[in-house]
Amino acid sequence: MNRYKKVTGKTLLYIYNKLYSSFGPRGWWPAETPFEVVIGAILTQNTAWKNVEKAVNNLKEKKLLSPEKLYAIDIDILKQAVKPSGYYNQKAQKIKNFLEFFKEYNFSFNRLKKEESNNIREQLLSIKGIGEETADCILLYALDKPIFVIDAYTKRVLHRLGFVDEKIDYSSLQKLFDRHLEKDTRLFNEYHALIDYLAHHICKKIPLCNTCVMQGDCNYYKYEISKTK
Repeated sequence: MNRYKKVTGKTLLYIYNKLYSSFGPRGWWPAETPFEVVIGAILTQNTAWKNVEKAVNNLKEKKLLSPEKLYAIDIDILKQAVKPSGYYNQKAQKIKNFLEFFKEYNFSFNRLKKEESNNIREQLLSIKGIGEETADCILLYALDKPIFVIDAYTKRVLHRLGFVDEKIDYSSLQKLFDRHLEKDTRLFNEYHALIDYLAHHICKKIPLCNTCVMQGDCNYYKYEISKTK
């Protein structure tokens, strides 16, 4: 695939509507509170969601899933609680780093929400261990800020559909969504979740193209899968 299709708002909404009509609402983020979203966003780095759920459940069972309690406890206790998520030493420290920042807002999401999105994002990215994807997950799913979350699945799907190079950087891909879609928290929430569902279940590393709702629009299917027929 040497040439890429032009990205427009119309084409992005076409993809969204096709995925939504096929998969329905995904109900993201699977959490009971904004703070649980934050913890999940940090713990999900480099691991499967089922492992995150185990770690979050540990925190719930120990009645530790609040910013005040996690700020106060010894980090070794936190490490043991989040151990199922993998890289638990680093992730426990990342949570503590976030809590040091969050303490400045008196552990209040309402106070944090009053800040401008760009300002919050800059502050989150200044926290050691918080990268762009994690920061944007917190902004979108915990703070209801209209920012599009990019991950490896987004790159894979948009590349296979024929819109972007597979090596496109985070910021450039995010700008495509921001530029062509209305800044709508609900839309961005659902769109990201639908892309992840597609990539996780169908558009895998070895894709199940014959079961994909996007088959007729997919460059990968047209140019790669068709070669084997």
